[in-house]
Parts: sequence; structure tokens; C-alpha cells
Amino acid sequence: MIKLDHVTKYFNTAKKAVDDISFEVQEGETLVLLGTSGCGKTTTLRMINRLLDPGSGHIYVNGKDVQQQSPAVLRRSIGYVLQNTGLFPHYTVSENIGTVPALLQWDKTRIRNRTITLMDKLRLPAATYAEVYPHQLSGGQQQRVGLARALAADPPVLLLDEPFGALDPLTRISIRKEFKALDELNSKTIILVTHDVEEAFELGDRICLMNEGRIQQLGPATALLFKPANDFVQTFLDPQRLQLELKSLLLQDLWPFLTTKDIPAGLQQLPAESSCWEALAAMTHSPVTVVCDQEQKEIDGNALMDAIASYKKQ
Repeated sequence: MIKLDHVTKYFNTAKKAVDDISFEVQEGETLVLLGTSGCGKTTTLRMINRLLDPGSGHIYVNGKDVQQQSPAVLRRSIGYVLQNTGLFPHYTVSENIGTVPALLQWDKTRIRNRTITLMDKLRLPAATYAEVYPHQLSGGQQQRVGLARALAADPPVLLLDEPFGALDPLTRISIRKEFKALDELNSKTIILVTHDVEEAFELGDRICLMNEGRIQQLGPATALLFKPANDFVQTFLDPQRLQLELKSLLLQDLWPFLTTKDIPAGLQQLPAESSCWEALAAMTHSPVTVVCDQEQKEIDGNALMDAIASYKKQ
């Protein structure tokens, strides 16, 4: 769906902002561009919808070279969400959401119905919020409107540039949960830019860790954690390593390292698709039973940590 082929970008200096990067994002996949400020992740994102043009290399969306397309037409087929939402202050919420459908010349009834549908899904009832202006909304509500606007024309591709970065920590966690649960995103091809490691691990199918314009490692979260490509990857994740490991590893990953024994009656059951983090939360007062393909194994905190240690040694 999205392909970057040896893309490089300069900004009038000898230093490359983006230095010969290549990757592909499959249809329906969420790829996270992760790294510190200045690593090239936002520049990469902006080249995909031609807010910037690459110095060299090629970018393809749905098999078509973006350089061969009109920027205006290209952008109407790609949803784009900014950190500061970028809402038009003189437009109401409903007018903001309907911006792209109006440009695509949808009729007013279709725009209104689509707007109401998205507002309901994003917990912004149209009866209450349709005619208010952005400055009358909280930060979390503004972010929901920005996401609704990006989704309004049902684009196959969604680009998100630090979409939760301006929110306070509690609101950020809440919005991320809503984001993950939103059915509108199930079929979208998404590239998300963030400097928040936990956010990347929570939302990404794969993570592309960048530094100084180059890709350091691209893969699933467990690959970055347990098979780092270099010292930079290892060091970058070290401050949050234990928490990331617990949230990334699923109980089914540890299944071969969990011993089978008689299961006492009445223990809480967890599906094998649960994370180790969820398992620890569930076993605060007593062990739990893990169920995998109708087989059961009992685990407590010590057994879980021993299994994680065995997994890491393999």
C-alpha cells in the first residue's frame, strides 16, 4: 500500500534530514515511526502526502508514484492528523469534519450523515457538539474532531503526526484506548509518528526506530526488545525495558516455558492472548489459570518471571 524506495531529503545543509530510507507498509497495517526530535520521522511522513518532496528516491501509495500525482488530489485520498489538530477556528465542529467530503463534492445529506456517524463513534454527540467551535472544546475533544476530519472521506491511508502529543498523560491514555477500539481504523493503512515509546509499542503492528535520518531497526516490538539490531536500539529502550517486555510478551509466547500442574478450582482464567502485564495485574492476590487450546496451566508471579527469563535465553 505504501512503499518508500531509497528516499533521501536535505534541508539546504550538508546533513541529510532523511538518509536513504526504504520500507513498505502493507494494507491494513499500522507502522510507527519512532525516535527523538530531529530524527527524520515527521519529514518522512510529510513526504508521503507531498507536503515535502524528497531530494531523491521514490514514494508509492497504492502502487502509484506520489510525484506523478497532483498534491491536492493525493491529499484528499489520505487522512492526516496533526499534533495540534490543525482545526479551522472559524469553522464549527461539523464544518471541520465535513471539509474533505465538501471538496469531493459530496451532497449535503451524505456529509451530514457521515459527520453524525463519526461524532457518535468518537463520543462527541452531534446534538451537543456539532455547532460549537474548536476553542470551546477540551484538548481531547479537539483531537477527536481532528481524527474525525481525517476519517470523514473514508481514505484508505491515514498519516498521524504526534496525534496525542499535546494531551495530558491521563487524557492521552484514554484517547489511545479509544483509538485502538475504533472500528473505522480496522481496514486503514496507518503510519503513526511518535517519540513516546509506550505509545509506539501499544499501537504499532511494526515499529521503525530512526536516528539521525536513518532506520536503526524495523520490526515487531518483540524483535526490537529481544533482538536489537545495534547498541542504539538497545540503549533507546533500556529506560522502559521491563514494562515494555511485560506489555509486549503474550502468555502464549511463554507457553513452552510454563509447567503443567494440577489446577485448583476457582482460579481466575486468562486467555493465552493476554499480555504478561495483564497477567500480573490479575494475579495481585492469587495465581491465575492460562487457557490455550483447551489446555490449562497455573501461573503465579514467580513462574511468570521465570518463564520470561527462559524466553529471553532462547
